[in-house]
Amino acid sequence: MSPRQRPVLEVDPAVVRRARSLARRAGQPVVDLARAHTTVSVERATLRLAGLKGADHEGTPWVNHLVDAVRAQTGLEHGVTTPVWDALRRGQAPDLLTLAQKASSGGVSFRLPEGSDLRASRRAARVAVARGVRTMDRQRAARERMVATVGDAPRTPWVYLIVATGDIHEDIPQARAAAEAGADVIAVIRSTGQSLLDFVPEGATREGFAGTYATQENFRLMRAALDETSRRLGRYVRLTNYASGLCMPEIATLAGLERLDMMLNDSMYGILFRDINPVRTFVDQRFSRQVHARAGIIINTGEDNYLTTADAVEAAHTVTVSQLLNEYFAKEAGLEDWQLGLGHAFEIDPDLPDSFRTELAHALLARRLFPRAPLKWMPPTKHMTGDVFRGYLLDGFFNLAGAMTGQGILLVGMMTEAVVTPWLSDRDLALQNVRYVMEAAGGLTEDFHPPRDGFIQTRARQVLSEAVDLLEGIVHDSDAAGDPPLLAAIADGTFGAMKRPATAGKGLDGVVVKAGGYDNPATSLLEEGATR
Repeated sequence: MSPRQRPVLEVDPAVVRRARSLARRAGQPVVDLARAHTTVSVERATLRLAGLKGADHEGTPWVNHLVDAVRAQTGLEHGVTTPVWDALRRGQAPDLLTLAQKASSGGVSFRLPEGSDLRASRRAARVAVARGVRTMDRQRAARERMVATVGDAPRTPWVYLIVATGDIHEDIPQARAAAEAGADVIAVIRSTGQSLLDFVPEGATREGFAGTYATQENFRLMRAALDETSRRLGRYVRLTNYASGLCMPEIATLAGLERLDMMLNDSMYGILFRDINPVRTFVDQRFSRQVHARAGIIINTGEDNYLTTADAVEAAHTVTVSQLLNEYFAKEAGLEDWQLGLGHAFEIDPDLPDSFRTELAHALLARRLFPRAPLKWMPPTKHMTGDVFRGYLLDGFFNLAGAMTGQGILLVGMMTEAVVTPWLSDRDLALQNVRYVMEAAGGLTEDFHPPRDGFIQTRARQVLSEAVDLLEGIVHDSDAAGDPPLLAAIADGTFGAMKRPATAGKGLDGVVVKAGGYDNPATSLLEEGATR
């Protein structure tokens, strides 16, 4: 957004600097924790970069078999790649796939090599993993060439529309139709519960539940279809999926290999709303975001979810805190401002007096704090009652708030939200709503300058002040267990009214403390930029 179009919110720059400083102090101990651990999914993602794919006849991926076999014999404290490439060098199998197949039946002996064997194994592993990183580099370059060749979306916000039937072969024609009707970003929702699977399904899938499984083949098929549509429409249509849950690093890696453009990746969503262990989440997230940074993928964060379980007015400052934390964690992992699709939502009870003005205050604050980020603006869901006429009006107000405050990514709201899975006709009406508002009022950011001491600016400054107070409380707090203060705050139910202790939650058994000699060539390559 150009400076001419950016709405003005007068906040004290010192307060903004204080908020960012506190977010950094709250986040740094969590980054240190993530650096000190690995997980089974990080190790599996590394093997995927080295080219290992496929699954056995029961659908268990070979990466799962190989990581489990190494962990049983040598542990993962030194990383999976050193014992794997040592086994290959010793002739245990002619290639990585065969090694995984033999290991699944106990036919491979793994060890931790020493001396020259250790150095040779690590060099071989680095060469193999670097091929996958170079593939992501080529996909990033291919995206840039395609945008330059076919053109980009003509204006912001990008219109973001969800497609997910459960059957990838049904999703594709619906995605094409959505793009033809004006959608700039197609999001394929994952099948219900996939975030809790500790493996990534293989192949093209046709039996998802309220969504379509995230698999490498499904990514490839949808990307190819949208590329063809992009060429026909003369604008690049972006593809989104979900890098969250127990396989966050692997799905992020597959997205980079298949040229997805956006991934949902929030710092605390899996912890709060899927009860995934906090340490597992933060370790997996850091690796995932390093992959996103390298692949040129925009992340979408999930602050909107907090407002489905907590009051959107009383808890507004927790959204701001989470945005600041997400920004810190993202930049620490290498993401740039243009990759930060920080989330927030239009979720205030519409029966409250001045609800729209309050929504404008919250949206304007996010725009002021993150002026170069493509903020992801989420439509009303919590207060959609089943009255489709009222719902359609609420979505219109949501679209108007997005136009007035310069949001970057606008998720299309459906009038049948919370009633039924939307019909194609519902989607068409929703897109008409977006088009009308954006064509009629898309330039309002030039004109919208609320008075300095009026309701909107006063409310925005209040939320920022409450966010600073909360961050100060987190930074200066600690618990008896000695956990990082942010983990203690999560355990206390600070965010989304969910209490999630660091010693509980799904996936904890997949967390491993790194030994002094730990090696992961993927992490090294992503941090060094050695192949770019």
